[in-house]
Amino acid sequence: MVALNGLISKRRPVTSGVPQGLVLGPVLVFNIFVSDVDSGIECTLRKSADDNKLCGAVDTLEGRDAIHRDLDRLERWAHANLMKFNKAKCKVLHMGQCNPKHNYRLGGEWIESSPEEKDLGVLVDKKLNMTQQCVLATQKANHILGYIKNSVTSRSREGILLLYSALMRPHLQYCIQLWGLQHKKDIDLLEQVQRRTMKMIRGLEHLFYEDRLRELRLFNLEKRRLWGDLITAFQYLKGPYKKAGEGLFTKT
Repeated sequence: MVALNGLISKRRPVTSGVPQGLVLGPVLVFNIFVSDVDSGIECTLRKSADDNKLCGAVDTLEGRDAIHRDLDRLERWAHANLMKFNKAKCKVLHMGQCNPKHNYRLGGEWIESSPEEKDLGVLVDKKLNMTQQCVLATQKANHILGYIKNSVTSRSREGILLLYSALMRPHLQYCIQLWGLQHKKDIDLLEQVQRRTMKMIRGLEHLFYEDRLRELRLFNLEKRRLWGDLITAFQYLKGPYKKAGEGLFTKT
């Protein structure tokens, strides 16, 4: 049943699938429908409701064969559960300089290789170079900044800061611990977005960027990333991810 603008549609039975927007939808999809998809898997399978990733080392022929066996297991699981993988969206991302770049198949079809793939909104390439991801994040934030300039007449610090923190900065910080910046040009590219936004605030146009930040009690993005890194490290050392962090850090 659908309700819109005070009108309610007739009731219809839902005999399959999970209704979109249902509170229990993610729980039903993940815990019931795909909970056993990794049964018997030899390599690493990252599960989500509709975007699973199979990862494995292929420095030996046994590693290649293990991935082949896992792909066959996944195909059998889909067939047993009356499901189908969208093989047009299945890609192989070869990583590492000495990767033999074997061919893999899912069912009776060969899987195409790709130089880069998006993983939950983050663009990952075969060299783990995050420059392109930085460019994409900057483009999204700059597009929003253009909309703000063209549609918002107020230049008060309260209004601009609210719009920036709600609409722009999330793009510049989304999963930043994964695609942490390594090159100065990328760091400057992201910082330029915040620099341009702060310059819009009325009364601060004559100040240097660092002085604007002090006036607004803000940090530059590099310091915010360091702050986020420290929080993440604490979660792995003392927080909820402590068990997983035991293999990441060595006590001296």
